[in-house]
Amino acid sequence: MNNNLLFDFTVDKSINTVFVKREFAADRSLVWDAFTQQEILDRWWGPKPWVSKTKYMNFEVGGRRFYAMVGPEGQEHWSIQEFTSISPTTNFKMLSAFTDKDENINTEWPGSDWDLNFSGQNGTTTVSIEIKHKTLADFEQHIQMGFKEGFTKCLENLDQYIEAQFKLRQQNKINNKARVTTYLNFPGNTEEAFLFYKSVFKTEFLGKGIERFGDIPETAGHPPVADEIKKMVLHVELPIKGNHILMATDAPKEMGFTLTQGNNMHICIEPETREEAKRIFDELSEGGNITMPLQDMFFGAYFGEFSDKFGINWMINFQNKN
Repeated sequence: MNNNLLFDFTVDKSINTVFVKREFAADRSLVWDAFTQQEILDRWWGPKPWVSKTKYMNFEVGGRRFYAMVGPEGQEHWSIQEFTSISPTTNFKMLSAFTDKDENINTEWPGSDWDLNFSGQNGTTTVSIEIKHKTLADFEQHIQMGFKEGFTKCLENLDQYIEAQFKLRQQNKINNKARVTTYLNFPGNTEEAFLFYKSVFKTEFLGKGIERFGDIPETAGHPPVADEIKKMVLHVELPIKGNHILMATDAPKEMGFTLTQGNNMHICIEPETREEAKRIFDELSEGGNITMPLQDMFFGAYFGEFSDKFGINWMINFQNKN
């Protein structure tokens, strides 16, 4: 992340409004997706250790996102976002309100009107957000609830997610030659597992070897990594047999991950062309369950995830190399 990227948070009590302006080092269409697609929102819209879990989302005028902020002890705070206006890739507006688990609006907590504008130039996108409350009392209650601190952490999550999940993979793959890899998630014992695999296959780690969450440079503008996960594995790649690559990361609960046996392994296909990526995705996902539609993502890849009709997890990842 570029440390010179703008972040500004101001308040104007005279009109009961919060103004947030944030720059991202990504194209506008990719940042738009990060704010408007359920699968991506749930990966960053929540101040750790809280995480966002969307029950449903219809991104259309009159549609809603109904989601919960879930705490480390299982606490749930439910909210809705009702979309009132959409101009694709440039602006959308929504009403935001707290609710119970049955979508009944909580009138004791302040709701707000959001107006989000997206503009881009030379690979940098600026998101300008106005959040207006009906009364000064609502406005002040919203600020006292810690909105500034919480929303700042959410935006930092988006930067950290891009760095942690995809940048290292892009560094280690230097061309578009097709390959198949297996991507594994562990609850904290990736290093133990991969040292074992290394001893069995008698091969060496690729790239920089075992990269850790604590290796994320402070100058990258990330929020501090919790001490308890600094030694955990951020990314590792190990060739095994037949030119096959195992990749893995620790998925700690401190970063909002919940692993169960069966969801911690994906076969990752990296085709040579965008067209082949779409063909494989469409044919292999037929009759299955698409968990992330194939699309241009904010981290620079044409990417999608699904379980096929037999319950096997797949990733399709086409990464442009400039």
